[in-house]
Amino acid sequence: MDAFILSEVEQGVMTITLNRPDRLNSFNDVMHQQLADCLKQAERDDTIRCLLITGAGRGFCAGQDLNDRNVDPSGPAPDLGMSVERFYNPLVRRLAALPKPVICAVNGVAAGAGATLAMGCDIVLAARSAKFVMAFSKLGLVPDCGGSWVLPRVAGRARAVGLLMLGDNLSAEQAAQWGMIWQVVDDAELKDTALTMARHFATQPTYGLGLIKKALQLSETNTLDEQLELERDYQRMAGRSDDYREGVSAFLAKRPPQFSGK
Repeated sequence: MDAFILSEVEQGVMTITLNRPDRLNSFNDVMHQQLADCLKQAERDDTIRCLLITGAGRGFCAGQDLNDRNVDPSGPAPDLGMSVERFYNPLVRRLAALPKPVICAVNGVAAGAGATLAMGCDIVLAARSAKFVMAFSKLGLVPDCGGSWVLPRVAGRARAVGLLMLGDNLSAEQAAQWGMIWQVVDDAELKDTALTMARHFATQPTYGLGLIKKALQLSETNTLDEQLELERDYQRMAGRSDDYREGVSAFLAKRPPQFSGK
């Protein structure tokens, strides 16, 4: 079987590379299955403390491979909801629930589900030549891979409506100006910049970072009182962690902390 997903674990970082460069890393069923296997490993392996996702070749991900669907105009309509329910929804839920930082290094075009996949990661770095294309409307479709949820939150409703209905290209620099991604870097520096950040996170208090991630997600629907109570509960949990004890000990001893992620 072809390796449509490449994975490597080094220094606490799992690097996942979408690997169908001849198809701009567009998704087919096998690629989805291989990615799910990697994410399951990241979930259960405590030595993996940060996830880095990028693409092979000149693109990050062109979304769904339409050739894989082979729509016959004279035949019955395909059930695209089945593909969403079987592959894209579990992918979004896994990344959101992963109690570890997820960095996305967008090395080229990110279109359709490729764009919304990137936006759903915790921190997005993009090459200066990268672009984001919400291509769903061009095909008469609606956004998937969490696009209708994440885009209004990272871009605001007005920009989300424009992006999703017009389907125009959005440059990496414009995405950064709108606050949709963390940083734009020169193409030649993207890999090293992303890996340096991932290795940094792999040495940090992973348990606390996971709580920050979950708290931010819940803040989208919580009232202020609910969020204050959640902060109280999470602070109690974080204060009982090995990482908190190590952080305080290192601060008092004026030495660098050695976090275990627990």
